[in-house]
Amino acid sequence: MQKGVKASGDDAPAPVAIALHKVLCMIADREATSRAAIARLTGLARSTVSQQVDALIDLGLVEETESSQSVRGRPPRALAISPRAGMIAVADVDVAATQLAIADLGGTVIAREIVTMSVENGPEELLAAVTGRLRSMLTEHGHDSVPVRHVVAGLPAPVDFHRGCAVRPPIMPGWDGYPVGDHLREQFGAPVTVDNDVNLMALGEATQEMADTPLLVIKVASGIGAGIVTADGSVHRGADGAAGDIGHIRASSRSDVVCRCGKTGCLEAVASYRAVLTDLGIDSSSVDDRLHASRELARLVAGSDTRALHRIRQAAATIGEVVAMLVHTINPRMLVLGGPLTELQDEILSGVRAAVYEQALPLATRKLIITSSQLGSDAGIVGAIALASQEIFSRSGAARLLAEA
Repeated sequence: MQKGVKASGDDAPAPVAIALHKVLCMIADREATSRAAIARLTGLARSTVSQQVDALIDLGLVEETESSQSVRGRPPRALAISPRAGMIAVADVDVAATQLAIADLGGTVIAREIVTMSVENGPEELLAAVTGRLRSMLTEHGHDSVPVRHVVAGLPAPVDFHRGCAVRPPIMPGWDGYPVGDHLREQFGAPVTVDNDVNLMALGEATQEMADTPLLVIKVASGIGAGIVTADGSVHRGADGAAGDIGHIRASSRSDVVCRCGKTGCLEAVASYRAVLTDLGIDSSSVDDRLHASRELARLVAGSDTRALHRIRQAAATIGEVVAMLVHTINPRMLVLGGPLTELQDEILSGVRAAVYEQALPLATRKLIITSSQLGSDAGIVGAIALASQEIFSRSGAARLLAEA
C-alpha cells in the first residue's frame, strides 16, 4: 500500500489471524521494517511478532535481510515483501496506445512497455495484444514462475467498476459492455480491477510526497475527464462509476459543435486535445498521425505561433470554467492537470488558474494548489500499482494471498 491510498475494509472470505494480517500490512506499507518496530507500534509481544514474521517468511511472502545501515555491533535485520511473493500486471489503455507494466508486491516496477494500437481495433484484438505482451514481459524478466496476484486495467471511458467493463464509451467503439475484467481474469487466473484511467491517474498523484487531499485530477487528452481522491485517500467513483465524466458537460462557448456522444457543445468537443488539433488543421486520425501531431503542436508552441497559442489559451479558459464549478462542488486541496495537452504547461496551467481564481469564490480557492502532474504519463501506472496493492493487502486480499502462498 502507498501514501494516499485507503486500504479496503471488506470482509474476509475466510478467517484471517488479525495479528498476521496486521504484521503483513505493516511490512507492505513500510510502516515497520523490523521485528522490534512492529512490536513497538502494535503493542504485540515480541514472541507473537516473531511467530507471525517467521510464518510469513516460511510462506515466501516476506524476506528478512541485513540492513545497510551502519551501526555498531550486530547489524539490524530489515523486513520487506519478498520479490518472489507475486506480481502485479497493469495495462493503462489510451486511445492510441496502451502502457504496460509488471511490478512486484513491494511496488517495484520490473518492466514497462507500450503497445501501439488504437482502441478502435476493438477489445478482442487489443486485449489479445496486451495479454500476450504482459506474459512475454514476465518470461523475459524471469518472473514467469511467480504467480500474478492482481491485474489492473485502466480505460479512457466511464467504467462500471463492479462489472469490470466500459459503459457507452464515445471514443471506444465496440467496447460497450465488453467484459474486460472477465477476459483478463480468465487469461491470468488472478483477481482483476478495471477502472477509469483518470481515477488511476488521481491515485498515482495521491501517492506523491507533496500531494494533499482532497485531490482533483483533470486529464486533457482525446477526451476530458476528472479523477477525485477524497480526504480519506479513497477514489470517489459515484453510484454507477460515472463520477468525473466531465467531458460531456456543456461548455459556454461554441455550443454548436457536435460531440462524438451526439450532443452539441460538450467540453470535450471544444477544448480537448483532439479539438485543438482539428481546429489547427493537424491530422490525428491514425496512430502514426497522433505521434506526429504531438510533435507538430509542440513545434508551433515553441515557435510562438499566434494561432496555436490563441487556440490553446481558448481551450484552457473553457476548461477552467468547468473546473471552477468542480472546485466549488468538491472543494479540493490540490488540483492537478495532466494529459498530452497539459504538457504545454505554461499556456494550459496559467489559463486554467486564471479562470478558476476569477470564477470561484475565495473560500474555495484560498488554500487551493493548482499544479501540473508530477508523474506525467506515468501517473496511471503508479496509480494502478497502488490500487492493486490496496486490493492485495485488504482483509479479503490478504486471506487469499495467505491461502495461495
